[in-house]
Formats: sequence, structure tokens, C-alpha cells
Amino acid sequence: MSTDLFNLTGRIALVTGASRGIGEAIAKLLAEQGAHVIVSSRKLEECEQVAAAIRDAGGRAEALACHVGRMEDIAATFAHIREKHGRLDILVNNAAANPYFGHILDTDLAAYNKTVEVNLRGYFFMSVEAGKLMKEQGRGAIVNTASVNALQPGDRQAIYSITKAAVVNMTKAFAKECGPLGIRVNALLPGLTKTKFAGALFENKDIYDHWINNIPLRRHGEPHEMAGTVLYLVSDAASYTNGECIVVDGGLTI
Repeated sequence: MSTDLFNLTGRIALVTGASRGIGEAIAKLLAEQGAHVIVSSRKLEECEQVAAAIRDAGGRAEALACHVGRMEDIAATFAHIREKHGRLDILVNNAAANPYFGHILDTDLAAYNKTVEVNLRGYFFMSVEAGKLMKEQGRGAIVNTASVNALQPGDRQAIYSITKAAVVNMTKAFAKECGPLGIRVNALLPGLTKTKFAGALFENKDIYDHWINNIPLRRHGEPHEMAGTVLYLVSDAASYTNGECIVVDGGLTI
């Protein structure tokens, strides 16, 4: 039986942190389902490489540089979207920062500020601006990439884990207040996933082994396994899903 539940034709999607890893996989999958994807990250050249790959595969995409830790970049991004497209149907907040890997007592102010500015303040105001556009059209979907660290702090990843826990509660707050406006807000909580961003976890055998031994399938996840969950959350298949935080740990959806 055929279905159009995952058909995103005609929808405009903005994916942050989309130049590699989970964000790249999400951008490509949304484009495969018909969305026009705005591939966003700090570096325009890297975004353009992903956007070009999408276009070469027959999809629709454009590159847009945006550092979500900078309020001026957020303002410029949504001014561009409003002027060029006049709407936004999907926002995937996936950009993240984790500049410090070490004991919590040694966390310095610069690392603290950068992590909070990107992972929390960036997600918040990206969602605010997207929500304003979505409110005008009476519908939209926002997905925040959090982490299983939101549920159990990762070793030597204290401030990163703290911000991801805040993202979970932020997701629920936006879902509660924006749901009546037709805007669904949900979160993805990836487990150990093979990306450049998570490189420190893979390079440290003790930490990696600890993660693997606590994952039911005894293996790490891959970016494309996270992308499928996001597709579900932004599609009509999840039209009644709001305020949910879905854990994907080692390929196992919980």
C-alpha cells in the first residue's frame, strides 16, 4: 500500500549543523522526500558541498552560513528565509558545541559560554524565529537534537550534558505553548553515534567501551539511523506527536 505520509514536497526545511554528520544525513533524507532544504552551518563552503550533493541527486537545496551562537546570524538567517521563501515548514536544530572535554571542576568561562550560547541560547532563539514564521502559516515542525547525555551526564562532558538536559525541557516548553498554534516541537536524543563531533569518545577506549557495554545492541549508531527518526517527526506520519523526546541509542529506538 502506497502512502504520502513522508512526502515533504513543497516544504521548506532549515537544518543547522548540516555540513557533516547527523545534520548532513538529515538534510539529505529530507531532500530525498521532496523538501527544499536550507543547509546551514558556520562555514558556507562546507554547506555548499552538501547542498550541491543534494542537487546532483535530483533534490532541491541551498547553502546558508549561520553561526547559531551569534544573535546577528540568527536574525540574518530568518530575514533571508522570509524574503526568499516567505515561509518555513521545518526547523531542525542540530548545530552543537562541545569545546571542553575534562573534569567539571576545570571548566573555564569561555568553554561554558560557548556551549550555552550554541546549544541552548541558539536553539531557543532559532525556535523563536522559526515559530513566528510558522505561526503565520498555522503549521510547522521543529526538532531539536539533544542527546542521551540529557538523561545521564556523559563522563567529562558536564556542561555539554547540562545544556542537552535543558534542551529536553525547552522542547517540552515550546511544545506546550506552540502546539495550539499548529507548531509541533519534538526532540531526538542520539546515543553514541559515529561522527567527527563525537571523535573524543571514539578515541578514548575506556569511554567507548563503557558506552558500548551500556547499549542494548552493543554497537554505536550511524548518522543515517538518526535521520530516519527526524523524518518521522517532521512528517504527517507524526501529526499528533508533540513534546516527545525520542531516544535512539545504538540503533535501538526507545
